[in-house]
Amino acid sequence: MIRIVSILFFSSLFFVCLQSNPITPQPHKLESFQIKTNQNARTCSFTVTTRTSCSSVRYTGDQISLSFGDAYGNQVYAPRIDDPATRTFERCSSDTFQIYGPCTYQICYVYLYRSGRDGWMPETVTIYGYNSRPVTFTYNTFIPGDIWYGFNQCHHASSS
Repeated sequence: MIRIVSILFFSSLFFVCLQSNPITPQPHKLESFQIKTNQNARTCSFTVTTRTSCSSVRYTGDQISLSFGDAYGNQVYAPRIDDPATRTFERCSSDTFQIYGPCTYQICYVYLYRSGRDGWMPETVTIYGYNSRPVTFTYNTFIPGDIWYGFNQCHHASSS
């Protein structure tokens, strides 16, 4: 009887493990993030598409900055991607930006910086680069003010 109960227990545990969803990475604050202002590298073009959540404010007038890069220390920095005159980052919308910076390998981190009082909730940020596959980072949370906030999925090198 104990053997049958044990087999049933471990079988059900195995089934639950197979059915569970993988853990989705969550964005985090990065207090010590440093922008690299003088990288000696070729200039490459990147397309960045942001999708603003339908749960966000109607539109934001906040200043939004963006930084992303690879595991080898190559960093792209866009000090302002917002444009309140054109209602960038309107609720339930996508905005696409052409950004130039040092060439990178596979993009593995992205951080956003928001300054202002309106608030903003991006759903996703997708980055397309010459030497990397498109990568999408899912936020689905409001970006805190005055701090870099995002993801670092690099395996070896530092992004700061």
